Amino acid sequence: MKWPSEVRVNHGAGVLTLRWPDGDERTIGHAQLREACPCAECRRLRLGGDVVRAAPGVTVTDLRSMGYGVQIAFSDGHARGIYPWTYLAQLA
Repeated sequence: MKWPSEVRVNHGAGVLTLRWPDGDERTIGHAQLREACPCAECRRLRLGGDVVRAAPGVTVTDLRSMGYGVQIAFSDGHARGIYPWTYLAQLA
């Protein structure tokens, strides 16, 4: 599995930056991350035909390493999603 060598939150730009061991660097917007949350609740909504929408101005407030990925907390209070590294690579 490919793991990033660096993960940074840029609050000013509203992006999460992932730098991979091969030097590739990708960014993902905070709103995009929130809307792509892989938690069971958000997946259930999407499977039911609903769209998960990020609140205007949503930001990442915390990152917690989970080994195979990272748990992301957002300014809207949502903090359930664990984003595997492979999923983040696909989003970027």
